[in-house]
Amino acid sequence: MIRKLTEVDRKITMEYLSEEPAINLFIIGDIEGFGFESDFQELWADFTTENQIDAVLLRYYESFIPYTKNVNYDWTEFKKIILDAESDIEGHVTMSGKESVINNFNDILPNHNRRSTFFCEVRSDDNLVKTGFEDIKIAGVRDVDRVYNLIESIREFDGSINDKDRIQHKLETNTGRIYYYEDKGLMTSVSQTTAENSMSAMVVGVATLDTYRGKGLMSSCLSKLCLDVLSEGKTLCLFYDNPQAGKVYHKLGFETLDKWTMVNFKE
Repeated sequence: MIRKLTEVDRKITMEYLSEEPAINLFIIGDIEGFGFESDFQELWADFTTENQIDAVLLRYYESFIPYTKNVNYDWTEFKKIILDAESDIEGHVTMSGKESVINNFNDILPNHNRRSTFFCEVRSDDNLVKTGFEDIKIAGVRDVDRVYNLIESIREFDGSINDKDRIQHKLETNTGRIYYYEDKGLMTSVSQTTAENSMSAMVVGVATLDTYRGKGLMSSCLSKLCLDVLSEGKTLCLFYDNPQAGKVYHKLGFETLDKWTMVNFKE
């Protein structure tokens, strides 16, 4: 039986999502941040006859994330919820989630673009760099412009979202952190997290200036960041579609969990 979730469902919902905290990073973070009663956020779950959750659907504004561990789950009723919402929401819905789940919605999203990336997670520090952290610094709000400018200068980030307000917001709300190297006042390499919650964090915006590459700065900076987050009992995850970056992530112990698909309306 599918029904809308309320605050009384928090415990059972979080227990279900916590079985895969990296994959469910966004849903967990949105529940912790905004609960079940917000105008812009809704959650539904399908319950078995034993009152166990079999699938969950999150709406955050016009964006939907479906999730289940049941590979044979029938999404028919959830599709109706999304189609009803699309008729009510100004604009068109977007979706994201595990590729194996999102593929079930292809029939109701015929005019959308799809982008798939590898979704990886690191749970242990076995392969992380453990030394050489003396020159790594932690950014504060005062460093927002420098972080923004570094990302803007990296060719691999051309066309990606890089927003000063978002950088500042995550630092002010402690939903993300930024570690960096600098040389004579110049920020040269940076590693960041975002969407941090009580169980997991997402690595984003890992970048090094061209002239400082090949010195191990990225591996050291990212390792220090991961070590600190792991020490808090959290796991870390990330998306990537750049094979060269993927090699570095896997060398540090990130393992591919799945592919993550993002679906946006085709203008």
